[in-house]
Amino acid sequence: MSHSYEKDPFAIYEQSFQIIRDETSAALANLPEDFEPIAVRLMHAVGMTDLVPDLRFSDGAVQAGLTALKAGKPILVDTQMVAGGITRRFLTKAYGGSDNAVMVTLNDPQVPGLAKEMGTTRSAAAMELWRPHLEGAVVAIGNAPTALFRLLEMVREGAGKPALVLGFPVGFVGAAESKQALVDEAAGLGLDYMALLGRRGGTPLASAAVNALAIAALGAKDQPRENLG
Repeated sequence: MSHSYEKDPFAIYEQSFQIIRDETSAALANLPEDFEPIAVRLMHAVGMTDLVPDLRFSDGAVQAGLTALKAGKPILVDTQMVAGGITRRFLTKAYGGSDNAVMVTLNDPQVPGLAKEMGTTRSAAAMELWRPHLEGAVVAIGNAPTALFRLLEMVREGAGKPALVLGFPVGFVGAAESKQALVDEAAGLGLDYMALLGRRGGTPLASAAVNALAIAALGAKDQPRENLG
């Protein structure tokens, strides 16, 4: 049995993004121009066109992320899965980027001991190894609410301030609360942020947000054609 389906990767890409924009035109019209392509990419990453009402972001979020990436600042992520979803090509100097390092500390051998000593999760304890790299970095959290809570605590305690926090933890315990805390506390802590309220979130959203910013930093609105396949 044969099936009739689209096989051209560029056509699939273009049709997907057109469908998203067609289905969400009214919601997208209310977003700032620089945030619109990021919102579209987030919806594309998870196949959900109802995300826009739950998206939250600071006024300077996009510019803060672009400035950090162009300055070569590191991207700190909470899991290897988020790191794996980031298209490294967009970050390389050969491609027009700034060779930003993507850093994951969750599997560092120090983390289990830190977690036991602190009485918390490995994800939260792993934040302690971010301290030398936090100032001016882009932080992408796509899994653990405890990591986002701990990040806010660290900044409140005087740790370096990231340029941008991408808050997309997912789940039923603490996820909604951690993202709401980010939204509520960001201005007082001097943080720029993007987040999706509620239980929804996850690796695809955190990675997609980084990729969208990296593409914008290259001066493009959409993913370069040669990366499709």
